[in-house]
Amino acid sequence: MAIQGQGPSRPGFALGPGATLLGGMANRHGLIAGATGTGKTATLLAMAEGFSRMGVPVLVADVKGDVAGLSQAAGTNPRVADRVAKLGLKDWRPEAAPVVFWDAVGDLGHPLRTTVSEIGPMLLARLLGLNEVQSGVLNVVFSLADDDGLLLLDLKDLRALLAHVADNAKELNTRYGAVSAASVGAIQRALLELDRQGGETFLGEPAFDPLDLLTPGPNGRGPIHVLAAEKLMASPRVYACLLLWLLSELFERLPEVGDSDRPRLVLFFDEAHLLFDDAPKALVDSVERVARLIRSKGVGVYFVTQSPLDLPESVLGQLGNRVQHALRAFTPKDQQAVRAAAETFRPNPRIDTARAITELAVGEALVSTLGPDGSPAPVERVLIAPPRCRLGAITPDERRQTMQAGPFTGKYDEPVDRESAFEMLSQRVEHPAEPPPVADSPWGRRSDEPAATSAADVWGRPARSAPAPVPPSPQRAPRYESPRAPEPRAPRAPSPGRQREGLAEAMMKSAGRAIASEVGRRVIRGVLGSILR
Repeated sequence: MAIQGQGPSRPGFALGPGATLLGGMANRHGLIAGATGTGKTATLLAMAEGFSRMGVPVLVADVKGDVAGLSQAAGTNPRVADRVAKLGLKDWRPEAAPVVFWDAVGDLGHPLRTTVSEIGPMLLARLLGLNEVQSGVLNVVFSLADDDGLLLLDLKDLRALLAHVADNAKELNTRYGAVSAASVGAIQRALLELDRQGGETFLGEPAFDPLDLLTPGPNGRGPIHVLAAEKLMASPRVYACLLLWLLSELFERLPEVGDSDRPRLVLFFDEAHLLFDDAPKALVDSVERVARLIRSKGVGVYFVTQSPLDLPESVLGQLGNRVQHALRAFTPKDQQAVRAAAETFRPNPRIDTARAITELAVGEALVSTLGPDGSPAPVERVLIAPPRCRLGAITPDERRQTMQAGPFTGKYDEPVDRESAFEMLSQRVEHPAEPPPVADSPWGRRSDEPAATSAADVWGRPARSAPAPVPPSPQRAPRYESPRAPEPRAPRAPSPGRQREGLAEAMMKSAGRAIASEVGRRVIRGVLGSILR
């Protein structure tokens, strides 16, 4: 939808009087913040509807179940009617959006799965809560899978490969480094806990293709993909890793598009602080890098959280469009959050931003969006336009009907279990490889043939007759006969300082000679290596 007065070439939508979100600046990311009960969800719904009317696909994480109301038109709500009349929204009408439901657990939407290989060792280590040593062992497992052509698709594949690594740790030490049984055991216990949290459903095939999020919706509208995350909130690590995996996959697979009049896709991450709680610095750096670069691929990311302090500063600095609902300053930490939120806006001489944040009513917010030139507009105090969908949860029948009418029915619903690491390793145990054929003996026969019984057998040719012995000459004694009997010799007395060495001493000397020989070879290799280099 084009902004009035801006011309048809500049699409966008109004958040409220005096606050417009331009489509060309929507991929510069954004923030929706505010305390519980101040209207963040209604703002999220209104923004998702606005992008959908522009033809932009949207992904929204539904952590409380009320985002599902996007699939149903608004009913009779006196507060909504009052807001519409107060703002004079003449074109406002109840309307359902094209919604597709997804669920990592598979209960409230189409199953959203990914494989162990696709999620990668870094996110998987975060998902399992591993320490640095255990993360190193997990890297060894992934490297071994790549080198040996073993597919890591689901949890049983990972368990089987971990057991294989533990059983063959001595052989693998020379290839990948030391692997301790204690670390393998800790990872196996973490996998059991992940299985209880729904990991068996989340990790597997058919794997979700993130490019399916770009499928056009009906009548030129962008579909709104709602990720049911109510059960995932009981396992926040799974929720965080799922969203980060989606973000990283989109970053890797989408081509560059440059500047456009509207984004290609918009993501809303609710409860955004879960993405960064207890996250290692390397992961935070990766998120910051992806957030900075993914906008050039036409993707906008909007974080929804209670306080701006929930996000790292490196990520917060990438968010150009901001909607700040009320914050409560009851504690010193709350007061710090208010000051931090106020300082992130471009000042408006007509508004005391820090004071206004604590005085905002429900559905009211301080808004600053990016202008056509990319500069932030001065902060404005705005009444947010109400969404056109239902504010609240939907019934199971309504959810089922919405799923059946969607474009992905039958594509991801049934799990697939193809041959992967678990089956390959099981076959190795049940059917070990036959030993290689014995090489021919250098002496002309195979070493597995019967033992030789004669010289002809040994050399493979008839034995020659031995020459007749030459009789000794009568003029002299035989060559090996002494002309006279040897004189008896007295036994040699041992020297006073030398005694017969015992078995232990002989063993020590033999070991010493072996060590000296090995050290000598290493010294020679080192010297030669230096010379050759």
